[in-house]
Amino acid sequence: MHTRSSSTRSDGAYRTQAEINVTPLVDVMLVLLIVFMVTAPLLTAGLHVELPQTKAARTLKPDKPVILTISKDGAISLGEEELSLDQVVSAVMRQTGGDLSKTIHLQADKAASHGAVVAVLDVLAAHALTHIAIITNPVAVPQPGGTPAPPSLPAGEPGQ
Repeated sequence: MHTRSSSTRSDGAYRTQAEINVTPLVDVMLVLLIVFMVTAPLLTAGLHVELPQTKAARTLKPDKPVILTISKDGAISLGEEELSLDQVVSAVMRQTGGDLSKTIHLQADKAASHGAVVAVLDVLAAHALTHIAIITNPVAVPQPGGTPAPPSLPAGEPGQ
């Protein structure tokens, strides 16, 4: 006796298959995964271009940053020049060439009074010098296995 496959009826006609064949789908997805893995690093690389040469072009020099410093005793300086609060705006305008969009870097000692820092910020803002970056030192990120945790607040301080 001859056995027939499960997809044929006894009269020889084919019937529809009820399950989905996922093998071609998996094959296509694996090929797409490989294509994306190969092309992704190539997309991030820049194009190599050869720039034209000119005789009239000037080399751009980055501007020297404007750094205002406030010491722990409240003394204000711009570079090596000691300033009073009234002289801050004129000295900054002189160094920036009147450019109000130039960023002013403010570094204040952590022991400087909050009032002294706010007074400098206020006098700058009153003269439309609002592009101010406050310079800080980054906190050291603890390394696994050995670096101690940051110090906690002393006993009796708010927050405990």
